[in-house]
Amino acid sequence: MTTLAEKLGPIGIWTFQLDLQPTPLAQEGARLIEELGFGALWIPEAVGREAFTASGVLLAGTTDLTVATGIASIWARDPMAASGAHKTLSEAYPGRFLLGLGVSHAPMVDNVRGHHYDKPYSAMRSYLDAMDASLFMASPPVERPRRVLAALRPRMLELAATRADGAHPYFVPPEHTAVARAALGDGPFLAVEQAVVFETDPIVAREVARTHTRIYTGLPNYSGNLARFGFVEEDFVGAGSDRLVDAIVAWGTIDTIAARVRAHLDAGADHVCIQVVTNDVTELPVEHWRSLAHELLRR
Repeated sequence: MTTLAEKLGPIGIWTFQLDLQPTPLAQEGARLIEELGFGALWIPEAVGREAFTASGVLLAGTTDLTVATGIASIWARDPMAASGAHKTLSEAYPGRFLLGLGVSHAPMVDNVRGHHYDKPYSAMRSYLDAMDASLFMASPPVERPRRVLAALRPRMLELAATRADGAHPYFVPPEHTAVARAALGDGPFLAVEQAVVFETDPIVAREVARTHTRIYTGLPNYSGNLARFGFVEEDFVGAGSDRLVDAIVAWGTIDTIAARVRAHLDAGADHVCIQVVTNDVTELPVEHWRSLAHELLRR
């Protein structure tokens, strides 16, 4: 069986912007990502399209591209439903669907979904137990369905290594990638998200970057993780200090951005899924995707 590293290759695209497009245009965007040669398309689940349905739509609109959820929340559906959807897409599109599964964040779970966020590690472990024990009386997939966990800290990384095919860290610098690789060991798949801004003026670049970082600086899962790498309370005020913004978002020329991607790969990532951040989220960053493909895939 082909490994995830072999199947997905070193570079993918992470984007929520397809959610903002009508379905035909979202499928067109996914086809472009496939035609450019990226190994995977990563999509989120928050307040946009439902992750499994959206994955099916994008898989139907492409030929060979892997679609991965980054991440599907364990609070969005019960374990049996998640297992059934995972197997359904894996059967319909052999080897092309990767389930990224995560515990989300307390504000999203408590305030938006109306559940109770508590003991995320235990909740994930129990959820995986229930998924693995659930019934599925339908045509099974020909290949074993693959899954990765949104993992930042040691215990969740250990769970990703022992109960999944690997980990999908988000909002992390290359220093975390090295720690994650050490925690996972040599075998499990490590797919790291990296946000980028194509802008060389520092003031403008950081302004654009903060449209991304302000979503996450107030979430304890991320701030607590980054505190392990020397970031302090002041770094998380507002949309983040210059130091934090520069660590999380690679901005500048294509060469500067490519160097950050390679830093993750050198630190042990098997795959880096690149999220292009722009001021206009309604317009797909097509030319930036083309630049990334030329620099990172064609040379």
